[in-house]
Amino acid sequence: MEHALLTLKRKFRIVDFQTIFREAGRKELKGSDVAIEGVSKSFGSFKVLNNVDLAIKKGEFFSLLGPSGCGKTTLLRIIAGFETPDYGLVTFDGTDVLPIPPNRRQANTVFQSYALFPHLTVFENVAFSLRLKKLSKGEVNAKVDDYLKLVQLESHAHKKPNQLSGGQKQRVAIARALINEPSVLLLDEPLSALDAKLRHHMLIELDTIHDKIGITFIYVTHDQGEALSVSDRIAVMDHGNVLQVGTPHDIYESPATDFVARFIGETNLFDATVFSVRPGEGEYMAELDIPELGRIKVTTVDEVQPGQKVSFTIRPEKIVISKEKPATKRDDINLFQGEVDEPIYSGFQTKFYVKTNADTLIGVIKQHAKYSDEGPDIVWKDSVYLSWSAHVGYIVEVRQ
Repeated sequence: MEHALLTLKRKFRIVDFQTIFREAGRKELKGSDVAIEGVSKSFGSFKVLNNVDLAIKKGEFFSLLGPSGCGKTTLLRIIAGFETPDYGLVTFDGTDVLPIPPNRRQANTVFQSYALFPHLTVFENVAFSLRLKKLSKGEVNAKVDDYLKLVQLESHAHKKPNQLSGGQKQRVAIARALINEPSVLLLDEPLSALDAKLRHHMLIELDTIHDKIGITFIYVTHDQGEALSVSDRIAVMDHGNVLQVGTPHDIYESPATDFVARFIGETNLFDATVFSVRPGEGEYMAELDIPELGRIKVTTVDEVQPGQKVSFTIRPEKIVISKEKPATKRDDINLFQGEVDEPIYSGFQTKFYVKTNADTLIGVIKQHAKYSDEGPDIVWKDSVYLSWSAHVGYIVEVRQ
């Protein structure tokens, strides 16, 4: 039973860090709880942060996700001590850190630009802060060796930064930030300067490092894939506001706003009017009128009323596309006909844009789970059927 519960927690990122780390054989958590309460910040007349509240738990890999200019980097800089909020409070384990200068906070920052000393070797870059603390040569050597092993750079210790790849430079920056043993590691778009494959590889390494050391990571990114891949929880931000905080599963499957639905992954989003509602077991079955589609069925845990204006979203991978009409007698299936307007083949999947009327395109993703030597079975201009269950669509916003 305990193993099944742990598996469920991992699958859905239900956060019980002490149990997960203990079961996985990881080190005990050494990070800090970080609380942001009512934080606001303006630069002149431009309000960057608007009364932000967040509670980040010890040992969490927590991501601040949003487009450029949403305030996520400013919030990170306030946590680090490089900016001061106009209003609000930032605490580590309940202690107000705003009066504490950056070099005395239990937080270190990894920057997008690496910020390495070009004239120093890898070893000397990582050792720099320890030497400022006047540690003995033996202590410095032992600690630097440990952290270079952690980031798998022990064979590059005597190289200069200009002799390293982008990924290696980033690992040096991470080792240098971690060697002071902070309780919070702040990462500001640390992988954005890397190419796609290296970024993916570094993301896995970063997650592994987090698992090994067990401190709190706060990660700033505009890349939804990065955030979904490694985060225990995500805060989605836009225009200085936190729109939703939740696990990757919650954010993707149950977006709180139209913006979150559009920003996290791909989706089909429609304005709709509730036509009818009937109660079910723990949820409601609603019929929606969507001008571009007609009438569709969707389940919801929120009680909606006929006549209400709502937003409806359906992810492209939830839609089944076929040339033959699906044979089903279920009354919870939505079924539409259309014509393939644009197929986009990308190896492991094909993305289709299907025209259901003169003005409406619906995105559909079909995974290629089986080998085919005859080419795609659905091509441009094919007449197709689109179907999905009422349980896989979602009412995003209810408007009064």
